[in-house]
Amino acid sequence: GPIPTGYETRDGELAVDGQTTSQLVERAGRTPLFVYSSAMMSRRVADLRAAMPERLKINYAIKANSFAPVLKHMAGLVDGLDIASGGELDMVRAAGIDCARVSFAGPGKRDSELGTAIRHGATLNLESEGEAERALAIAEQLGTTPRLAIRVNPDFELKGSGMKMGGGAKPFGVDAERVPTLARRIVVAGAEWRGLHIFTGSQALDADAVIDAQANVLDLAQRIVEKAGVSLPKLNMGGGLGIPYSDDEVPISAKDLTEELTTLKTKFNIPELWMELGRYAMGPFGHYVTKVTDRKTVRGKEL
Repeated sequence: GPIPTGYETRDGELAVDGQTTSQLVERAGRTPLFVYSSAMMSRRVADLRAAMPERLKINYAIKANSFAPVLKHMAGLVDGLDIASGGELDMVRAAGIDCARVSFAGPGKRDSELGTAIRHGATLNLESEGEAERALAIAEQLGTTPRLAIRVNPDFELKGSGMKMGGGAKPFGVDAERVPTLARRIVVAGAEWRGLHIFTGSQALDADAVIDAQANVLDLAQRIVEKAGVSLPKLNMGGGLGIPYSDDEVPISAKDLTEELTTLKTKFNIPELWMELGRYAMGPFGHYVTKVTDRKTVRGKEL
């Protein structure tokens, strides 16, 4: 079959970071095994930074791959990490990563998860007014100041995305028109206000659709903080950059987004603008290696 982009062959074998498949199997002692290319992950993030506007910060959504060596490697490449559960927070802590670099999104957070996140200094991306009140109460019991942001459910979505996370009745975030009131509540309560998280969709391969969504996200964020009368210290505008899953799909290029995003960043002048990436950061750089143990013919077809 075709050799994946960025890889090579040695003596007719796929080579990953300079090691042939047989060498990797020998190191592992058996098949099957998963093999990840740290060099390719590093190159992807470096290329993204080179293409994106200066000072744009990058988050790695660890749901894409939380395997400990991958997590540690990605943590050394990016500015922060996004998690979606208490279990993922445990993985971050086990990897020795500072939880102050972590933002915790996802509906249905339990009190125990909120408490652990607050105690270790992670930023909570609040999914509802009820979650906000629980977080404030837990922080008061712990005698600490929580870091709180609001996940916004916008009235638009990322066109052509694999999973739409904005617009309509979604479990993600607070309806945009209710966010200003909640933002004021958080500031008045004395929490550390960490801004907004507006993620409209994932797995997009259309650069124009991503650019359109990003423009809408920044415009919405500006309108929200103006109405709320609060600052916007940080905006996580999500990512949505997808990867091909079939030969007829064309990869999205970060370079296609650069000029427009640079213009948007200059226009809105947000102190901290973050992009959240998952599968785009590491999805193409893992391989499943196994050995054929048997071949047979079933109803005339060789398997």
